[in-house]
Amino acid sequence: MVPVATKVTPALRIYRGILLLATPFILLRLWWRGRREPEYRRRIGERFGFVQLPDGRPIIWFHAVSAGEVIAAAPLIRRIAKQHSQHQVLVTTMTPTGAEQVRGLLGDAVVHKYAPYDMTFAVQRYWQQVRPAVLVLMETELWPNLIHQAATESVPICLINARLSERSARGYRRLATLSRSMLAQLTHVSCQYPAHAERFRSLGVDSKRLSIAGNLKFDRAIPEDLTARRDDLMTRCRLQGRPIWLAASTHSGEEAQILQCYEQLRAGFPQLQLILAPRHPHRAEELVQLSEAAGFQPRRLSSLTQSPLEAPAGVVIVDQMGMLLPLYDLADVAFVGGSLIPFGGQNPIEPALMRTPVVSGMHCFNFTEIVEKLVSVGAMFQVSSVAALAETIAKLLDDAELRSRAGAAGYAEAMANKGASERVAERLIELIGDTAQ
Repeated sequence: MVPVATKVTPALRIYRGILLLATPFILLRLWWRGRREPEYRRRIGERFGFVQLPDGRPIIWFHAVSAGEVIAAAPLIRRIAKQHSQHQVLVTTMTPTGAEQVRGLLGDAVVHKYAPYDMTFAVQRYWQQVRPAVLVLMETELWPNLIHQAATESVPICLINARLSERSARGYRRLATLSRSMLAQLTHVSCQYPAHAERFRSLGVDSKRLSIAGNLKFDRAIPEDLTARRDDLMTRCRLQGRPIWLAASTHSGEEAQILQCYEQLRAGFPQLQLILAPRHPHRAEELVQLSEAAGFQPRRLSSLTQSPLEAPAGVVIVDQMGMLLPLYDLADVAFVGGSLIPFGGQNPIEPALMRTPVVSGMHCFNFTEIVEKLVSVGAMFQVSSVAALAETIAKLLDDAELRSRAGAAGYAEAMANKGASERVAERLIELIGDTAQ
């Protein structure tokens, strides 16, 4: 491992001061989120550095912010835990949804804790208890204090599945006095695509510390009970024989447009069923009210676990985590959200894995390369208005052959891009082996 500068720069001091001043507001925000999601009020001490681990084995620390990153990293984490059974694997998240995915996908193979906020006292207290042999960060989880602490302790830091949009790169350039020293402390950056590696290089990351492995999300494991779960949803929601449109990972500002589109589509497809799966399930009640105001009779998916529908609902609203794969599997057409508004889009790989045609808005800058691949092979369709959305959905619903071709093209593209987990695992195994010598 090449030594790097670990001096506390003036920019880092300013950053630390700002975070310290922001501590009351961070606590207030945590309390406020806990009103809607009670899990945010549990294990608060971990977020401020109070953490205990069950045994004294050396630790491999993976940090993934939320559910999507955990799902993407799960095959890799299982591989590393099996390969290095003499180590304890710690997986940290910032969100309860991420914690839920750790429990469901990794179980007893790892230990889950919430990550510390990037305040100096929290990071240092956390570090005293964890003292990892290796720190592995996912995608964009670049926290100056955490990275500085690892570098100070000469602990290798690997950023995996790294992505850096041009928009984010511009932000790092504006904060170059802070970001340049932080990026220089990374031992290795495993990027999704060449464009991401080039942006990291432009920010000062040495080419020798960069590699391109592809996107871990293409290696998503398909659950063995997927078909059974899909069939159960079909029965409980009374979907047999009906065309199904799934609007998944939607954000505030999109659902009203989707409901407007749904109203237009029902004129030509009176049996059409909309399933609305917001990015954050705690927004379900908000969407119930929105659907009612639009003239539909909504039902929460969780309410159907005990009492299946006697008649189809106007809109089925998904208020549970871990449902997207079977929902993508049963849908005829999927819309992937975060894209009708300038959020940057959500992951379109999962519907491709399920052979389901994908429609999105134009704002997909967080997944530029993936979207370009899927659009180019005819698996994904982008629209810029509610009218275009309705037209595209109608075209797909009306043409079974087009749906089949689009679904097959998406699946073929997903299969062609698998293998990132194995490539990243080889690099991590080598890095972990070096720390043991």
